[in-house]
Amino acid sequence: MRNSLLSARRPRIASYAIALACVALTSTTVHAAGAANASAGDDAADQAVVSVQTVQVQRAVIAQPVRAYGIVAASASNLTTVNLPYLAHIVQMRVQAGQSVTRGTPLFVVQADPAAVLAANQAKSAVTLAQGELARTQSLYDKGLATQSQLATARKAVEDAQQALAAQNQTGVANGHKVIAAPIDGVVLQISAAQGDQVQPGAAILQLTTGSGNGKDARANVMLGVEPSDVPAIHAGDTVTLHGLSTTLAKAAVDGRVVLVGASVDQQSQLVNVGANVPLGQTAFIPGTRVSADIATRSGTHWVVPRAAVLKDDKGAYVFQITPQNKARRVAVVTQIENGDRYGVDGPIDGAQGLVVSGNYELKDGMAVRDSGGAPR
Repeated sequence: MRNSLLSARRPRIASYAIALACVALTSTTVHAAGAANASAGDDAADQAVVSVQTVQVQRAVIAQPVRAYGIVAASASNLTTVNLPYLAHIVQMRVQAGQSVTRGTPLFVVQADPAAVLAANQAKSAVTLAQGELARTQSLYDKGLATQSQLATARKAVEDAQQALAAQNQTGVANGHKVIAAPIDGVVLQISAAQGDQVQPGAAILQLTTGSGNGKDARANVMLGVEPSDVPAIHAGDTVTLHGLSTTLAKAAVDGRVVLVGASVDQQSQLVNVGANVPLGQTAFIPGTRVSADIATRSGTHWVVPRAAVLKDDKGAYVFQITPQNKARRVAVVTQIENGDRYGVDGPIDGAQGLVVSGNYELKDGMAVRDSGGAPR
């Protein structure tokens, strides 16, 4: 009976085994087909052509700009104060603030205080009196009626009187009206006295500023303030480009040179003062103009590339160039200068190969590319 049951089940077991074998074969076939399709997909990806835009690259001089702000003709070394060493009355003012003058141009007319005129006249009289006394003493000495000591005293009195007169003459005190002329070429920056005023000895009447004309004066005529951290990169001789801050001067620009770099922080502005000499003659940058400036520092010759061309990863900065076989070539670079939308970089760049500026994020070394054009060159 038992043998009969086993004999009845054997056909069913055989059927199940055949079915399982078919399922396994089908699964293996599907898996192999999937693997083949994936491999084909990878090969297709490897053969993908990326569309890029390129520019030509070249070596050129490029500098790191440092931004500064300041004012024209703010340096004390360019200011000449016009005053009088005696008490005087301003009779007439011949100039006004902002006016350009040349050496010898009448600035104002003054009348010396009567006491100052009297002192000058007394100095002249003292010389005349001392000279007469010396002559009389000399005559008495020649006759044996005066001593050597008396003659020496008379000579000393003449010398003292002459020195006092010379001091008075240096003040320029004169009777009546006197015209005071400009001692130098310059611009009237400020007038501190008005017609009718009485000015004290040494008090400033007006100020002239120099060094903003033809550029022959090598002194600083523009004072700028820069951040202390930027000072180590700035040196005398660096190029300075001035820009106007006002709307009317927004497009105006003029170049000059750094002539001095401050060694301490200004307590008021908390910046370091940098002096520049800029030829401002025949320009709109008159004394007192507020300006911004770009100081060109660390100037040198590098590969000049657009900012968009430089990428970075954990291996450092790099760019892509296109080989003659239309393949992407990764080139490691070192960024030396950042100047607006341009970089100055060093590295094994080939000047004959195009530099990728658009589409470079999709590239890998050796990928096939197509230059679609359209990028500015």
